[in-house]
Amino acid sequence: MVTKDAALYAIIEPVVTAMGFELWGLEYLAQGKHSKLMIFIDGPNGISVDDCADVSRQVSGVLDVEDPISSHYSLEVSSPGLDRPLYTLDHFSRFRGHVVQLKLRTAFDGRRKFQGLLAGVEDDDVLLQIDGEEYCFPIESIDQARVVPQFDD
Repeated sequence: MVTKDAALYAIIEPVVTAMGFELWGLEYLAQGKHSKLMIFIDGPNGISVDDCADVSRQVSGVLDVEDPISSHYSLEVSSPGLDRPLYTLDHFSRFRGHVVQLKLRTAFDGRRKFQGLLAGVEDDDVLLQIDGEEYCFPIESIDQARVVPQFDD
C-alpha cells in the first residue's frame, strides 16, 4: 500500500468497522481538481445504496476533521462488486479457486498482465495457475488484481 493510502486507511478503517462493515480497500487518485477517493466496503449481507450513503456521511465528517487530503477531491463509497479488486494476502486467500486478473508493476516473462485460477497464497506470494503451470508472484510485484466474474450458462 502506498504511504498516502496507508494513512487514509488508518483514518477510515475504524469508522467503517464501527459501523459494522469491512473496509475492503481504498484508492486515492490524485488528479488535480478532479482527485478522487474511492472506498470499497463489504458486509456479511452485502452492501446497499443506503449503506454506502451512511458510510460516506460518516467518513466525510472524519476526513473534514482530520484533513489528510489538502486539495479538492470527490469521495465515492461502493461495494467491491463481482469484479472486486484484491489488495491483501487475506483477500487472495479468501478468493482461492476463483479466476483472477493480475497486472504486475514490472514485466515477468515479457508481460505484465496475467489471468488464471487463484491457487492460493504461500508466505508473501500469490499462486496463480495458468494453462497447467503454476506461477508465483510476490504480492509487492502486483500493481492491480481483480476477480473475474464467472457466470454459468
